[in-house]
Amino acid sequence: MKAYEVNFDGLVGPTHNYSGLSYGNVASQSNIRQTSNPREAALQGLAKMKALHDMGFKQAVLPPQERPCVDTLRALGFSGSDSDVIRQAAKAEPVILAAASSASCMWTANAATVSPSADTSDGRVHFTAANLNAKVHRAIEHQTTSRILQAIFKDPAHFAHHPALPGVSQFGDEGAANHTRFCADYGATGIEFFVYGREAFREGAQEPKKYPARQTLEASRAIARLHGLKNKQVVYAQQNPAMIDAGVFHNDVISVGNGRVLFYHEQAFLDTDQVLSELDSKLVATGAQGLIPVCVQSDQVSVADAVRSYLFNSQLLSRPDGSMALIVPGECREMDSVSSYLDALVAMDNPIQSVHTFDLKQSMKNGGGPACLRLRVVLNEAELALVKRQVLMSEQLYTVLTDWVNRHYRDRMAPEDLADPALLDESRTALDELTRLLGIGPVYPFQKNGH
Repeated sequence: MKAYEVNFDGLVGPTHNYSGLSYGNVASQSNIRQTSNPREAALQGLAKMKALHDMGFKQAVLPPQERPCVDTLRALGFSGSDSDVIRQAAKAEPVILAAASSASCMWTANAATVSPSADTSDGRVHFTAANLNAKVHRAIEHQTTSRILQAIFKDPAHFAHHPALPGVSQFGDEGAANHTRFCADYGATGIEFFVYGREAFREGAQEPKKYPARQTLEASRAIARLHGLKNKQVVYAQQNPAMIDAGVFHNDVISVGNGRVLFYHEQAFLDTDQVLSELDSKLVATGAQGLIPVCVQSDQVSVADAVRSYLFNSQLLSRPDGSMALIVPGECREMDSVSSYLDALVAMDNPIQSVHTFDLKQSMKNGGGPACLRLRVVLNEAELALVKRQVLMSEQLYTVLTDWVNRHYRDRMAPEDLADPALLDESRTALDELTRLLGIGPVYPFQKNGH
């Protein structure tokens, strides 16, 4: 049965702002307290989704979460009406209010890890919501993420949903930002590639010295067990700790894979030769041809330039003719070294034959490029037919969502605007309408609590 990779992009939420909450993310820290434009951010994301749909790729939408998260603020001791809670937090703990107001769920590469039915022992598509426990503003996402995924992928005969791993540092899980799948074609058995930053339970293991490693080997192994993956289908690799200290907080900032291609920087991994050898041999054992590594040398693009441009935080998409398209942010064409490399890349003997540039500046200033904005879900035709149809991108959905954004989103968001209680009402009104437009039912706490 034919299978497809469907990109589920996160729709940017109404509270998109620059609070600099992500320590270790260079862009997030560099643009702290600047004024954002939530409307422009959402429209930029929608424009990318629509363009990829028009290019023939399978594209879908994941809704944002309710923000500010009043339940989080109440759990931290703020009380009274919802407006009272927001005012108290703004006065006493503005950083906590910023965390509870973050629109970070837009980066759905961190929403979950997904294993397709061709890989799993029970023949179902498996989802494990990421606990994201390294950052407060992201650790509050997984419960709503699970409800949204369960609403879109409902049939238990075809879809298995696992709750987030225990929310402790030893099982830190950042979702698909550290997970890649290699295969001959999407419907065939694949090799699932888990990249981790540290080992939690091995004394003396290598770790970064400046920034925290967010993904643990133990978390990656737990997900592989939950998804019913056999050892011969899994490769674990440690990210180079020096790269984490250079601002490569997730693997998808230093490498991207698709099909049989791994596009990576030469400094991405520890023991690169062993990693490539294991990927190649296990891929061949599935009946596929071997791995196609595309390595970017430091003298071609430095790590600093790769991080600033987000060259590797790109989408690598398969075309029907067997070639691949690379989807990059506009910043890649604004940096001479990266732009020159991309021109040379498409002239090389490899499957990457075209580069497409998108303006995602609102997301990029917070540290999220094209790859951050999407969760890849491989579905065969029967599984795709069971997905909520309203979330699949179309000309009509693009028009409807563009109108929805223009009606509900502000075009300016300064840090002090988060203290405005009206923002919560605006967000709830917008999200309540959105759940009806997408046909996913009540997934937000305020809908169940009767607000």
